[in-house]
Amino acid sequence: MVAEFLRLRLRLLGNAGRRPASQLVGVLIGLAYAAVMTIALVAGLVTLRDADPELARTVVVISGSVVVAAFWLVPVVFGLTDRLDPRSFALFGVTDGRLAIGLLVAAFLGVPALVVTIVGLATAVTWSQSPGSTLLAIVSGLIGAITCVLGARISISLGSFAFTSRRAREVGAVVGVLAVVVLVPGLLLLMITSWGGNASAGDGVLPALAGALGWTPLGAAWAVPADAVNGQWVYAVLKLLIAVATVGLLWLAWRGLVGLMLVSPGTRDDETRDEAGLGWFGRTPSTPTGAIAARVLTYWARDPRYFAQLVIVPAPAVLAVLVFAFVGVPIEYLALLPLPMMCVFLGWVVHNDTAFDNTAVWLHLVAGRVGLADRIGRMIPIVLIAVPLIGIGSFLSVLFADDLDALPAVLGVCTCLVLTGLGLGSIFSARFPYAATRPGDSAFTQPQSTGPTSVLAQLFSLFGTIALSTPALVYGVLGVFVDPMYLWVSLWTGLGVGVVVLVVGVIAGARIFDRRGPEILAAAQRN
Repeated sequence: MVAEFLRLRLRLLGNAGRRPASQLVGVLIGLAYAAVMTIALVAGLVTLRDADPELARTVVVISGSVVVAAFWLVPVVFGLTDRLDPRSFALFGVTDGRLAIGLLVAAFLGVPALVVTIVGLATAVTWSQSPGSTLLAIVSGLIGAITCVLGARISISLGSFAFTSRRAREVGAVVGVLAVVVLVPGLLLLMITSWGGNASAGDGVLPALAGALGWTPLGAAWAVPADAVNGQWVYAVLKLLIAVATVGLLWLAWRGLVGLMLVSPGTRDDETRDEAGLGWFGRTPSTPTGAIAARVLTYWARDPRYFAQLVIVPAPAVLAVLVFAFVGVPIEYLALLPLPMMCVFLGWVVHNDTAFDNTAVWLHLVAGRVGLADRIGRMIPIVLIAVPLIGIGSFLSVLFADDLDALPAVLGVCTCLVLTGLGLGSIFSARFPYAATRPGDSAFTQPQSTGPTSVLAQLFSLFGTIALSTPALVYGVLGVFVDPMYLWVSLWTGLGVGVVVLVVGVIAGARIFDRRGPEILAAAQRN
């Protein structure tokens, strides 16, 4: 029976080569990326053999725990589709146990499973200081790989129950991506600052975290050979028992889940008819805020006027970098400049967002007191752009500046600029809407304005954002040039000021929008 499942799995893998050329290129790129990552990880584990045992222990245990957590959480969060769903075999008369074993063995014929198995076995090189530790490393590596694959199987099957509609799967994917983008900078911040302590000496947060994870199902298997190398054989045996017990419990859960799925087939919504034709409206909550967010997201995806707004986000930063590079500003300072400038204009683009609706804004007005939903819904596209921009851009900025200690200040300043811009924009777009490009017109045309409203709204919203973010900027500069302690002050100041301005701006803008509905509609009709 296991051989039949293996042949079926190989047939499914072989069918990947029959895809259209465009999809086949993507598959080949993914396979090449997996091969390169496997080689790099194995090389890193080989290098750790000559490193300090405490440092190697910290790296292997924390990295292994993250991998196990990813195998357990990613499938259920992103709602991955299972090509070997146990429910597909409900009519074949296969017993629960045989089906569970067959599907588990077949699951190892996949790229992620093969990568984690090879890397897990490669830890034997890291801990090859003695025959005993080498044998334990091989055993614990296999146990770690089984823990990952078995947990992934359970996660995928649970996801098939939890995410039965496309909307649920897409919402889960968005939440998962945002969580990754938010958590990765935090982990990097923890690793590159003094919070990590001296891993070789065994002090700091990271060694302590590795020690704690070693007693959990996530990291027990990876900590076994590390304790053996350090001479802590009792701890090694206890953690090996924890790892084996984890696999045993996962197996019982997997077998019970297979039995449940065989008698409760369930259904998944048809992909062709699930929320068909609704676009973003089928993916956002059925609330006023969700409806407004869906409409604005649709505009940002299709309307050239919104594309033109995004042009101004990187343009000033690129121009400033070219100018300062021409006059000889050092790269370690120049690399910290583009991202804050981009965040200034990213938060600023919503300051006249209401005028872009033109006469369609009457839909919000006749709905009755939806000011708060309107203010929040219009921010969603900017937030979806800002989160990865700040999360990834901050790390790249300090990396090119060769000053990783500056990461807290860059995160604080950029977050403050975006949140402050959104807060002020919520007020100005409701109180001072001015003539904007009409729907269908060229994105680079601008109607003439008879009064000073347009100029004043642009200036006050832009310079107000900079002025309110000045404390975080000043502390960031002091941290770079005077005392690194100010880098953390810049982070907390930026977060505090940004959140306060955002909350106050949204509340004030909502009240203005509800109170000045007729004036907003009149301004739109004059546009």
